[in-house]
Amino acid sequence: MSDFLSYKNKRVLITGCFSGMGEATARLLLQQGAEVHGLDYKECKLPLASFTSVDLRDPASIDAAVARIGGKVDALFNCAGLPQTFPAMDVMKVNFAGTRHLTEKVLPLMSAGGAIVSISSNGGLGWSRRIPVLMGALQVQGFEAFMKWCEENAETVREGYAFSKELVIVWTMLLSQKLIKQGIRINCTMPGPTQTPMMSHFESATKASVLEAAAQPINRRSTPEEQAGPLVFLNSDAASYVNGVCFYADGGFMAGLATGQIDPRSLMGG
Repeated sequence: MSDFLSYKNKRVLITGCFSGMGEATARLLLQQGAEVHGLDYKECKLPLASFTSVDLRDPASIDAAVARIGGKVDALFNCAGLPQTFPAMDVMKVNFAGTRHLTEKVLPLMSAGGAIVSISSNGGLGWSRRIPVLMGALQVQGFEAFMKWCEENAETVREGYAFSKELVIVWTMLLSQKLIKQGIRINCTMPGPTQTPMMSHFESATKASVLEAAAQPINRRSTPEEQAGPLVFLNSDAASYVNGVCFYADGGFMAGLATGQIDPRSLMGG
């Protein structure tokens, strides 16, 4: 399996390695022989090649973290995120503005054959209905300018979670067209409900019936390890022709919506 995924002698960066999907992904990468450098707000206990504390809400913190790691980077895993129970602007900073800034700082360390994957969410499934707004937001370059746009468009941003995840999806598609000309791929995953420490926040902010509906048709939540597999695959050489993809890791939920076998009204909480 390690030869198939080709992580031996590869140097990778991963955010959000303290817990949940990020920790599970870091653990799997270590098992596959990668040299893993972790970034998070809280310290990771795994035997990483290095750990650097970073606050994705602060571009200076991001710059310092990337400078500290330096060297060649073969793969970047954007796994850090905040749920909708945090202040909306903090959610936007961590889930998108900081993630984009970090990616832009890491890109000069990557060369042909490099790969990037980010965690979006099925919470961003409305992206296709808001393309003009999302494209407009993505035209705003720079961390501070983007956050100013968010503050001026608070009614669009709302709680921050859904909008930030929609942005990750469309940003992935847009950037994939440019980066592939440098031989670098970028993809994202759209997990369904996953039993991580963050789940308690979703449970406090979302009706149980909605979470149950989002777990159809498999009718259970995924484990962090079940989300780590697709992330590690997408950044591996085995996925060398996969680019600009939003990979559904949701037990068949989106397929059920698309074919009318899951009623979208079940997500309204009514």
